[in-house]
Amino acid sequence: MSSIHVSTRIHAPIERVWETVMDPNRFKDWVTIHREVTDVSSHPLRSGSTMRQLLCLRGVNFHVNWKLVDVHEPHKAEWDGKGPAHSRAIIRYQLADDGDGVTAFDYTNEFKAPGGVLGNVASRVIVGGLSEREAHNSLARLKTLLEKD
Repeated sequence: MSSIHVSTRIHAPIERVWETVMDPNRFKDWVTIHREVTDVSSHPLRSGSTMRQLLCLRGVNFHVNWKLVDVHEPHKAEWDGKGPAHSRAIIRYQLADDGDGVTAFDYTNEFKAPGGVLGNVASRVIVGGLSEREAHNSLARLKTLLEKD
């Protein structure tokens, strides 16, 4: 399993950051590899909510079926994703109020490629540092989006 962790400080109240990152209709505004979300089971999202997301890496589109398995508004959300060929992902959002209207946002993505050890090696060769770069780019977009308003 590979893991990436990216953090940023956003000059916006924690509630506003939470509302943005937990709104599937806003993914297009900040998640760089996001293409589409469908079949969202509930609004607002709560523990047990599900959705289907179309993502794109290196020009290849793929679907991930997500389930929100843990949520503590406005501080923590954990998504469990099932992708193609039995791939799995766990995404965690951790938010903290840093005071003076600043939110610390930590993003973690743990990914398990299909095919066991060989699949993990192949994934590192094919994807390389792309996932971490896209996570940094997504958080930079989120920061810009929320700080411009």
